[in-house]
Amino acid sequence: MPDTTLQTGIFDLPGLRLHAAVQGEGPLVIFCHGFPEGWRSWRHQLAALAAAGYRAVAPDMRGYGGTVSTKHPEGALGPEQSTMLHQAGDLVALVKALGETQAVLVGHDWGAPAVWYAALMRPDVFRAVAGLAVPFVPPSPVDLLMAYERQGVHTFYMQYFQAPGVAEAELDADPEATLRRVWWSMSGDGPDRVVAGVLPPGAGFLDVTEEPDPARLPAWWDTDDLRATAEDFRRRGFAGGLNWYRAIRRNAELMAPWYGAVIRQPSLFIVGERDDLLAFPGVRERLKDLKRALPGLRGQHVLPGAGHWVQRERAADVNALLVAFLRSLDGPSAAR
Repeated sequence: MPDTTLQTGIFDLPGLRLHAAVQGEGPLVIFCHGFPEGWRSWRHQLAALAAAGYRAVAPDMRGYGGTVSTKHPEGALGPEQSTMLHQAGDLVALVKALGETQAVLVGHDWGAPAVWYAALMRPDVFRAVAGLAVPFVPPSPVDLLMAYERQGVHTFYMQYFQAPGVAEAELDADPEATLRRVWWSMSGDGPDRVVAGVLPPGAGFLDVTEEPDPARLPAWWDTDDLRATAEDFRRRGFAGGLNWYRAIRRNAELMAPWYGAVIRQPSLFIVGERDDLLAFPGVRERLKDLKRALPGLRGQHVLPGAGHWVQRERAADVNALLVAFLRSLDGPSAAR
């Protein structure tokens, strides 16, 4: 019988000591989390894929949790070390550190651009890719910040995140309350309004969130996971994750060689019906023609009633879709 015990460990990558959870044996699948989360956001998927015969690995991405820079061990990596090129490099190095030559990538929120871009740049290493919440958009010189500026918008939440120290002061004040409010308010069970959108003038990000009612928490809510993740942010702060947002303009410049390029490997996209990101400019239009950017698209799924945290809110559905996708790559005998 294969070992399906979840284990955590440290992997030495160039310039990075990467902390990751590993579960199962078989073909390698790497899960990349977004903001503000950590490896635990994939707990249900790690267990499901391990049971299905895969080796599932979920790192704390650079700037998060137990992953630390060997060059800047005491502080957060800045925007200049938080680009999509850095994320792709980490993933390539992680595959090698795990003793493999190829992997399938799965990413959610900021982890989705990380896996899309890694698959775009290294199709020889990443044989297939799945994104949750954030669809693939071919690199372009017009980034999201620029797009909003051209519309005369200056209080989009990503713009609020740009000034160093401002969002940190708000989010770091009480990490558990920050996660509680953001996770609840951006879920399908939360308030019927957009949180990750344009903020009222003078408002902070948490001003548009609300506290969940402890007596009415949904079945997917895991208080132990929330507390453990909050402890990671209490120790590290939110700056590491916020610096991914501050690298947006730099990403657009660095990705110039791939402007307009598409991903040809087999791909999958999953989003919650009530995800705030569906309100981003042009997203719904892009979803209607997603196969143009993803010629290898094998499935595009909108899960009814789910919000942004789709892999937790609809864990069983996401697990089934991922296992079916992985089986389609090599057939039922590929995993044990």
